[in-house]
Amino acid sequence: MRKQNLKLRSFVTIAMLSSISFVLMLLNFPLPWFPVFLQIDFSDVPALIAAITMGPIAGILVELIKNILDWIFSGAPTGVPVGHMANFMTGILFVLPVHYIYKKFSSVTGLIVGLVIGTVTMSVGMSVLNYYAFLPMYTYFLGWGSFDMYETIVLGILPFNIVKGIMLMVIAVLLFRTMKVWIDNQRAQYLS
Repeated sequence: MRKQNLKLRSFVTIAMLSSISFVLMLLNFPLPWFPVFLQIDFSDVPALIAAITMGPIAGILVELIKNILDWIFSGAPTGVPVGHMANFMTGILFVLPVHYIYKKFSSVTGLIVGLVIGTVTMSVGMSVLNYYAFLPMYTYFLGWGSFDMYETIVLGILPFNIVKGIMLMVIAVLLFRTMKVWIDNQRAQYLS
């Protein structure tokens, strides 16, 4: 019976965190010195909480559900959810390293190290994925003319993801300090 209750509680928690993540995704905003299609949002924080407390699959599910919800409610300019796929991959590349490092070193220091590695992984990984997959898809579906992909990545996407990672890092550390007892209790229940 306890296992069934925990399973139901996991589903409810993932749904709740996905909903919060979706709302946070709607509250996006541009930074003036970056390309207009790059928007800052804090929707990866609930996925990070899910991954830390319930495991990597929970974090991935929160990222997936929030992007599906956003696609359903906001649509996609290309007709194909290229931006949502990119956002999904960005979230995974950020959240998973944090989970694995925090799992090994469950402290504020472990969290900070995980967040730094998650930021680097997200920044480099999304630069590569944008070069080989996402920017070519945007070019094809939106009929963008020729543009310098290398310059767009080096001067736009890479520094944007570093700034985004730093902003997420600050918020995650502040939340962690106030929610540490709750996070530890949740981890003990889900990951035992």
